Amino acid sequence: MLLPVLFALGAALSNALATVLQRKAALTVPKSEGLRVGLILDLLRRPVWLVGIVAVITAGVCQAVALATGPITVVQPLFVLELPLALVIAAALLQGRLSRTGWLAVATVVVGLGVVLFAASPAGNRTQVPMTHWIPAVAVCVAAIAALVVAALRRPEGRGRAACFGLAAAISYAMTAALMKTSMHTLDDGGITAFFTTWQTYGFALFGVCALFFLENAMQSGPLVASQPALTLGDACVSLALGITVYAEYVRTGWWLVPQLLGAALIAAGVLALSRLPLARALASEEKEQPGEGTADAGTPAP
Repeated sequence: MLLPVLFALGAALSNALATVLQRKAALTVPKSEGLRVGLILDLLRRPVWLVGIVAVITAGVCQAVALATGPITVVQPLFVLELPLALVIAAALLQGRLSRTGWLAVATVVVGLGVVLFAASPAGNRTQVPMTHWIPAVAVCVAAIAALVVAALRRPEGRGRAACFGLAAAISYAMTAALMKTSMHTLDDGGITAFFTTWQTYGFALFGVCALFFLENAMQSGPLVASQPALTLGDACVSLALGITVYAEYVRTGWWLVPQLLGAALIAAGVLALSRLPLARALASEEKEQPGEGTADAGTPAP
């Protein structure tokens, strides 16, 4: 179990680093009210942006290895650490700092995640999944995503719309991970030819693109405090459900559900507190900040 945990943590750290580096690079290029073709060319001349792209690729490789070697019910919940890690890295690279409130929120997420994983004690690592498991799982997830998108489009810009898009992105990310897990096992068993001829490879690519699209819409539709908890907790919960129903993984039940719920509540409280920090909004490219709040300080008003 150590190997998938280490690679999952590596993926979360790489994603967090990529977020900060890409944001740092974006602050150095000319702003535009609309789409600008030269934006990518400007970013390509920024070494920090290129390092961010390397971090994205590294995260993808680490996640693939983690899913190939461990249960999805262990790997995906560890990605809740991405936001705390991003804020810690941002505080160092963007010349900011985390206040006591910010560090307390980070600790709350870490402790909550530890409690959940200890209490749940996920186990099982099926390598092949029959179509009788895939068909209902894909159908339910696609239907849920469609319903959330329709609900989001019926709402004006704000927290409700951002939360709906955030949850749609979460389900898409969870499906991406579930399909990627099978693709990695196919690659290991049958080689590169089998990898490119299995439908799961194209499935995880499609869901991955959809996840990025919904995430961008969530960020543009409302505040991070609405979209981030839906994204973080939704991904973990849906991944847990897919691990149990599709991959026949299992977690402890009975009275163990009590500490699991307590840990989940701690994670939710910590993520909610982190998403309210000015530095978190800066990473999400949000321009609407409260008066007196600057990105130089991640928890207290700027002097």
